[in-house]
Amino acid sequence: MRNAKIDRTHAEVVQALRACGYGVQSLATVGKGCPDLLVSAKGRWYVLEVKAEKGKVRELQATWHGQHCAQVHVVRTPEEAVHAVTGETR
Repeated sequence: MRNAKIDRTHAEVVQALRACGYGVQSLATVGKGCPDLLVSAKGRWYVLEVKAEKGKVRELQATWHGQHCAQVHVVRTPEEAVHAVTGETR
């Protein structure tokens, strides 16, 4: 089994979401296709997969996304992450 790989934008995304006042729990070390972040904002939960600029969703991740009853947002920048949670740009 491969070790969990954290994309370089992960810390920037977490920082941006926390700066907006959202709760952020990193799930990156869980592996097995589990998304990278669990975000709580305004009474709702959001699941985010953080990718580098040209990063792609791996097969195991796509399988996880398809097996769970939650929308998983794939984000590449802090701005995309904030937009996924708020629907607004920063």
